[in-house]
Amino acid sequence: MSVDWRDEFDSLGARDVTVLRLIGEEELAGFTFDGLKRRLSVHPETLSRILGRLEERGFLEKGVEGYRVTQRTRQRLTSRPQVAAEPNLPLVQTLLSPDIPVQEVASDLMGRWFGTLRWLGYSETGDKMTLKWVTEDGGAQINAVFSGNSLVIEAKLLREKNLENALRASYQLMGHVSKIYSRVGRIRRVAYFPGVNPFFTSG
Repeated sequence: MSVDWRDEFDSLGARDVTVLRLIGEEELAGFTFDGLKRRLSVHPETLSRILGRLEERGFLEKGVEGYRVTQRTRQRLTSRPQVAAEPNLPLVQTLLSPDIPVQEVASDLMGRWFGTLRWLGYSETGDKMTLKWVTEDGGAQINAVFSGNSLVIEAKLLREKNLENALRASYQLMGHVSKIYSRVGRIRRVAYFPGVNPFFTSG
């Protein structure tokens, strides 16, 4: 008698579920081993065994650019209640020049490392694409959210709750975005302003 895959999902161990919950929480369409290791702060050998089990049981697939969840896993994740996640803090907002398609900019950023940022993965929701990095020490996650011709860089403070380090990482990322435009010599005026900082109010 075959086992229903939903029952198999519910029989997963706590560590396996932790990995899948993060994937569901971040709506990751694809992710890397190194990024997930830093995001979860887990030993490489432990994570390797977890991913191996999940791949063997059909919950994940491994491709050229990293791992991705299978369709049945995505359906199961959306049907389960999610644990409240750390909030995303908007740090930088900018309007992008229409001279270069946003997809071209996002493609240039995907999979890259910048300063203290290590590539985690990406998610896609409707017309919005979010590229995600984790700081080298695992203290913060930095997201680049592309929607229309706008870019919002936001942070999720994880273990250290260090806003200064997150700001520094976000500006490193913004600096690389600017280099992409200046490299092709087609940049127009770009609106650039800090995001709303929830920790400070005007006095």
